Order: sequence, then structure tokens, then C-alpha cells
Amino acid sequence: MISLRYHIVSITAVFLALAVGVVMGSTAISGRLLSGLSDDNSALGREVAALQAQRNGLDARLADADRFATSVGPLAVKGQLAERTVVLVTTADAKPNDRDALAELLRAAGATVTGELQLTESFADPDKADQLLNLVARLQPAGTKLPTAADPGTRAGGLLGTLLLLRKDDNQPQATADELAAGLGGLSSAGFVKPGEGLRPAQLAVVLTGGAVAGDSAADRAAVVARFATQLDRSGAGAVLAGGDRSAEGTGPVGVVRADTAATSVLSTVDNLDTAAGRVVTVLALREQVEGKAGRYGVAGNAEAPAPGTAG
Repeated sequence: MISLRYHIVSITAVFLALAVGVVMGSTAISGRLLSGLSDDNSALGREVAALQAQRNGLDARLADADRFATSVGPLAVKGQLAERTVVLVTTADAKPNDRDALAELLRAAGATVTGELQLTESFADPDKADQLLNLVARLQPAGTKLPTAADPGTRAGGLLGTLLLLRKDDNQPQATADELAAGLGGLSSAGFVKPGEGLRPAQLAVVLTGGAVAGDSAADRAAVVARFATQLDRSGAGAVLAGGDRSAEGTGPVGVVRADTAATSVLSTVDNLDTAAGRVVTVLALREQVEGKAGRYGVAGNAEAPAPGTAG
């Protein structure tokens, strides 16, 4: 007769066997799983290494292209701006190296750089918009009119266009020397601009900015610079807005201008100023402005061509 003790011992043996089987099976499965994961990790490592090598190769090619553009740039722009004068306007985030390299290239093109005006962080600060508007109204030279638009970028562009650019028709100053000194002095004292030494009016202007704008009030700040540059263009023989904004969203001033068909019809933009090729394109775009044409140049998705005359 089978006793209760026999049943208990039998059931215990069954569960013990199951437990041993589970442990042994899981050990085998874990080994295969770990082996598979190790293989996957090795494959991913090889893929990452291949991509890194590819990137290094592309970086080297870009560096070579930039050196080539630097060497041939002066030849490519030679004589394009002969007997023309150009004033540089830089935002607070513009890179000094880009400014210096562009100024040198402008001189190679035959242009005379008449000086630099730097726009400070306060210039595009939304919290100081009313202060800038009031100051611009007080400093506007007698006999000249401000734009009808009420935003600070356009209004400041109207004032500084009068002070910094010569009349398109006769290449004569739009303001007297005293009005120029008073206007720049007033804006400088309020912390909106920093005029360079010996700054004087020119026929053409280049507005240099940085890249994409981020942070609080980024869109408002970019819009102020974009509208300023557009109005500056309308105040003289032509202007180019150049920066390093190649982002898909185009959040910098260049992107803001390109989203406005009215602005792009008059103001040229370049999105790769931080490269030697982009600086050459900036000079060529400025030459195109003299001819009454405008375009969107560079390598961003919202550019129409790499350079003037290369569409399609």
C-alpha cells in the first residue's frame, strides 16, 4: 500500500527535478543570449568605427575645400566691387574671425571698407524695444522720414540706413557729419551700438550674424535683426545679410528673412559665412545687389542656389 509519505517524497522529487531543469535550461539560454548580445555589440562597434572613419574623411575633404576656397577667393572676387564702399554691421554673436576674413576679401574685390558698427545684445532685446523706438524717433535727422512700420528693427534700420549709407542716386551722405555723430553717439550711450573708430557712410552694407538663435525670446531677437537688415537694404544701393544658420528650421535672422517673400525680393542672404566659400559668395551677392538683384545663397535647405548664377 502506497503511504502518504511516499506521495510527499514523490511530489518533492518532481518539483526538485523541475527546478534543476529550469536552472540548467536558463543557464544555457543565458549563455546563448549573452553570446548573441556580444556579437551584436561587436557589430555595432564596427559600424560606429566605420561611420567615424567616414566622418573623418568628409571633414578632411571639407577642410581641403575650405583651404582651396581661401586661396582662390581673392582671385574669384577680384574687381567685383571696384571703387565701391562697404560698411560692416555686426551683431553681438558674429564671429570676429569671419568679419576680419570678409573685410580682407572685400578689399581684394576692390572695395573700400568704411568701418564697422556692432549691434549689442540690447539692440534686439524685446524688453528694451520701447526705449529703442523712442530714441530712434529723437535721433532721426531733420528732413528725413522714418519707415511707417512700428517695429524696432525696421525703425532702427531706417535711422541707421540714413546715417550709414549714401544716397543711391548720387552717392551723397543722407545726414550731415554732426547728425551722424549725434545719432551714433545717442545709440552708443544708451548701449544699443558700438561704433568703430572712423566709421563713415558707404554705398553698400553687409550685416554679419552668428548661427541659429536659441533661448528666451529667440524668435523676437532674430526678427529684429532680420527687419533691421531689410530696411538697411532699402536705404541705400544694397545690402547682404550673412550668417552661419544652416539649421533646417532657419531660426536665425537669415531664416527669418527667407520666410518673408517681401524681404527676399530686396535683401540677399548667405547662410554659410563661416566658410571660405560662403565669404566669397557674400562678396558676389553684394555685387549682385549693385545690379538690383537679390537671392538666397548657401547650403541650407531654404537656399535657392550655392552662389549667384548657379541656380539649378
